[in-house]
Amino acid sequence: MDLDFKWNRLESFTALELYEVISARESVFVVEQKCAYLEADGLDPYAWHLSVRVEGELAGYARVVEPGHKFAEPSIGRVMTVGTFRRFKIGRALMTEAIAFTERTFPGTGIQIGAQAHLQEFYQSLGFQSDGDVYEEDGIPHVDMVKPAQSSI
Repeated sequence: MDLDFKWNRLESFTALELYEVISARESVFVVEQKCAYLEADGLDPYAWHLSVRVEGELAGYARVVEPGHKFAEPSIGRVMTVGTFRRFKIGRALMTEAIAFTERTFPGTGIQIGAQAHLQEFYQSLGFQSDGDVYEEDGIPHVDMVKPAQSSI
């Protein structure tokens, strides 16, 4: 299966692309997770948005928030795979692309995430380390995790 990755700033989305992303995020984070919260959290203007498409159809999404807006470090978040594509397990490819982009764009800073606690092992397999205790955010257990900055040696 060919994955087509595309990076956008908020202002460079077409109206249709933005609608697809917002609809998918709400479907996963609000409806599926039964979590009533303001999904449009004010961070999108300060983020790079990664869409992954399969044969032209939106299959997954993640965003990289610039340093100083959510955390001191850049942050990867809103990581999701559209339900019809979950069986293909594209989450690792999506995160690998997001991590590589973040490390190229913000070298020497490390990356911080607020991970859903049940995905802690997945993120550890990508080089993240837990940074604190599990806490509840919007009714879902989360844990802050950090991927240390890559050394330039």
